[in-house]
Amino acid sequence: MPETHEIIIVGAGLSGLSAAHFLHTSVPDLDILILEQDTRPGGAVRSFQEQGYLAEWGPHGFLDNNEASRALLSQTGLDRIAQKAPLGSFVRYVCHEGRLVQLPQKPTALLTTPLLSPLGKLRLLGDLFQKPRIEEQNVGQWAAYRFGPEILPLVDAAITGTFAGDYERLSIDAVMPGVRGLEKEAGSVLKGLLKKKKGAGAGMLPAMTSFPLGMEQLITTLTNGANILYHNPVRAITRENETWEIQTESKTYRATTVILALPINRTLELLAGHTPPLAAIPTARIATVALGFTDKAQIPFGFGYLAPERENRFAMGALFSTHMFPGRAPQGSVLMEGLVGGRRHPERLELSDEELISRIYDDLSKLIPLPEPPCFTRVLRGNSGIPQLEMGYPALLNWKDSLEQRLNGLHICGFGWEGIGMNDMMKAAKMVADTILHRVGGKRQTPEVRPVYF
Repeated sequence: MPETHEIIIVGAGLSGLSAAHFLHTSVPDLDILILEQDTRPGGAVRSFQEQGYLAEWGPHGFLDNNEASRALLSQTGLDRIAQKAPLGSFVRYVCHEGRLVQLPQKPTALLTTPLLSPLGKLRLLGDLFQKPRIEEQNVGQWAAYRFGPEILPLVDAAITGTFAGDYERLSIDAVMPGVRGLEKEAGSVLKGLLKKKKGAGAGMLPAMTSFPLGMEQLITTLTNGANILYHNPVRAITRENETWEIQTESKTYRATTVILALPINRTLELLAGHTPPLAAIPTARIATVALGFTDKAQIPFGFGYLAPERENRFAMGALFSTHMFPGRAPQGSVLMEGLVGGRRHPERLELSDEELISRIYDDLSKLIPLPEPPCFTRVLRGNSGIPQLEMGYPALLNWKDSLEQRLNGLHICGFGWEGIGMNDMMKAAKMVADTILHRVGGKRQTPEVRPVYF
């Protein structure tokens, strides 16, 4: 006989664990079963520790400006040990004409930055006079139309740092729906931002958040008390008489409520019979190359740097890990994490570890004084590809909304739905939990306007 539970969550990544947490926080005695195909929880969130170095296979942190993530940390007690790197105190760099140039921290700094010519700086104000184009555009088309072509290398850096993607493929309506809404409502982005700032008041810049044991500490905390069955990949999901049936390789489970908290392409596989507008979306894989140096390495203070494609660098950028968070390297040592691959250069991931380390080190040493070779090296090749929200993605979200409204008891969240950031996943998981608990009507909320922080 099938095993029955009140709620079944498919996927023990950040989305599934967050949904279970928010549900149990409100109703502790809910019968929730989580099915996970892997032998470990967390999905793309995974930390690496060796010889006193602490690096990340996947995301390196998230900003503390999201209500859902703040609630989760407060409810788990992680807020008491969280490590914070405030954006207002840390410099960020972009590779510009073969050297590292500090990104403007404030709008007034745009007046003196060498990243834009005087004409390019003046062209930013052209946004005030450009009528919104309603049709879907890629990020590059949209940015060039609104702010001029000189802004494109900075746009490229931002897209590289967030998606490891290509701004000529990603959809602006998918990547920044809140900004698009503001643009259409006010007639321009700058007008909308000025109006929004006047109404809300000035706010402080957020902080990047991590934990003493790395990002995986969030996952291990969320698994405490959770009912998770590992090594249980779901093969099919069907609905009959108001009940969902979930079939794994060895067993069948039933529930009136199912949460598919999977990466977007895995969800599309399971729901292929419901004719999604896209069978799959592209993904971008990256490798993290951890390089430990003695403190003779003259790493500039800050978060790290990003390299636009026109710079022809081997690395997409690097994180200055020991500047961001304490405890990332042994005493007397420093750690950088170089990033390689992405949507544009998947072929670089086929190189050997030795070649990747050599190429990354050579690339970094042309930008940063590194008088000695690295004393520690590791290549971290994650299995999770970063979903690319490219043209056609908004139609996929509309299909998801329609399916959830039509099929009672089905809820969808996960890596690539509603965004790719950790805040996106925690926020979507909370919305699913609230919907199940009848706190909201299940309608799509107006997308928030999220600043670009590089």
